[in-house]
Amino acid sequence: MEYSFYQLAWFFLVYAFAGWVFSTVVSAIRAKKFVDPGFLLGPYCPAYGFAGVLFAVFLSDLKEDLFFLFLGGVVLSFLVGITAGFFLERIFHRKWWDFSKRRFQFGGYVILPLMILCGLAAVLCVVLWNPLLEDGISLVPSTLGKILLAVIYGMLAADLLATVTSFRALKIRLNKIDILENISENLEKATDTLGKGLAGWALKHVSHAYPNLETKKLLAARKEHEQQREKAREKAGVFAAGCSFYKLVWLFFLASFLGDIVETIFCYITMGSLMSRSSVVYGPFSVVWGFACVLLTAILHQYRDRSDSYIFAFGTILGGTYEYACSILSELVLGTVFWTYEHIPFNLGGRINLLFCFFWGIAAVVWLKVLYPFLSSFIEKIPKRIGILLTWILILFMTFNMLLSGLALMRYSERNTEHTPPGNRLEAMLDEHFPDSRMEKIYPKAIIIDQR
Repeated sequence: MEYSFYQLAWFFLVYAFAGWVFSTVVSAIRAKKFVDPGFLLGPYCPAYGFAGVLFAVFLSDLKEDLFFLFLGGVVLSFLVGITAGFFLERIFHRKWWDFSKRRFQFGGYVILPLMILCGLAAVLCVVLWNPLLEDGISLVPSTLGKILLAVIYGMLAADLLATVTSFRALKIRLNKIDILENISENLEKATDTLGKGLAGWALKHVSHAYPNLETKKLLAARKEHEQQREKAREKAGVFAAGCSFYKLVWLFFLASFLGDIVETIFCYITMGSLMSRSSVVYGPFSVVWGFACVLLTAILHQYRDRSDSYIFAFGTILGGTYEYACSILSELVLGTVFWTYEHIPFNLGGRINLLFCFFWGIAAVVWLKVLYPFLSSFIEKIPKRIGILLTWILILFMTFNMLLSGLALMRYSERNTEHTPPGNRLEAMLDEHFPDSRMEKIYPKAIIIDQR
């Protein structure tokens, strides 16, 4: 089921309001008084709106398979909860919800019982509520509906701007006090790297050998000290210290390049021929791998010292969900399928299969335990000024590269399905510089949807 942008815009508002009502009722029952759980002034929780839209876009194909629909709802809700909690904390410097003292929680942002409820909600959304909303939206005259959307989203944007501005003003006032209180802390020297590594190794293995000992508190203290150390290193002028924006950008490029090389070698070993595995028209970059490694790093960075089995389980689930989402997006946006697993057992709609999900789990372990520490150390050795300049050059290059690749793929699909001549200068330029022969060389495994 494909929904239009107009319908999805209404879905977002309806689910954002419904989520606010649900959260308000739950908070009121617990506190025995009215509590507004949202960070905006109006009656809406954007996280629920995004979740509803994601359910409609990515899970509609699973309408006939309720188990995978439920599982997809759980995973998507997990990602929305982690992302929303992380960015709200980074922007406003406070946690809007905290499950850190509850069992079966992850990062204090999400908790298993709530994720199960979200999985059930995903089933109800896709099977029952979305068709009803679709019928209801169709009853509203198109012109009136668009006017209402413009007014409501304008109010929402003003609400967001006012909220961010207010918290920023409060942060500036608080920072003046923090500067005086943290002078002594800023003068503290960073712990010796070798000593930190030996202490962490000892604490970790003692806790496994003697689980009754209270080493978890020491490990928690060590984790807090590492976070303080990363902040001190960042203030001292180390480029991309910790899991920062600049670090993630460089990891994206390095992982995209390494992923392309790995896929090329794998295809040569299994198929006996060299072929392009790049996602873009310029350079050997597989952005699917790049975004995957950034996602894994951002979510699991604070848990990188956990056991291999823990990381493998999360990598398997997150990797499978990520690959499934990429498959749907390539069809919806580009009109092209880059891979299909229809011939492999235990596949789901040909988009993912169990064996490759296990490969994602293995890749997660290798990435966090082996490659990430090495690449992180390499990135931090770049001089800060040069690193910042190169980062923005790479961002501009890849933004242009991905945009041009998307336009070339959409025109390639259009040429092969509708057989229409170029209608403007841009399409003529794409036909000239990216003809079918070149596109087939760059994307040898791409399948135009209407030709499947």
